[in-house]
Amino acid sequence: MSDKNKNWPLWEVFIRSRQGLGHKHVGSLHAADAEMAIGNARDVYTRRQEGVSIWVVPADKIIASAPEDSDALFDPANDKIYRHPTFYVLPDEVNHM
Repeated sequence: MSDKNKNWPLWEVFIRSRQGLGHKHVGSLHAADAEMAIGNARDVYTRRQEGVSIWVVPADKIIASAPEDSDALFDPANDKIYRHPTFYVLPDEVNHM
């Protein structure tokens, strides 16, 4: 990679496959802008036509929680059983739930 390319921003790439309903993170790449990032993502991550949609997100715009904060973030929901619909029986015809 040339010195010029090292200064390009890092982009995170998400692909929605034909089988899936949601986009999944597949990797990262450097690109000068969003248009170049989508084109490069297509070339690198969908060589076998596995995708139907591509998202690229500037890596510096992603905000993530820290693993040590998981108790404070996720434990309060554990006492709200209605948020976990595990007691519902779904018909066989319902897919992707």
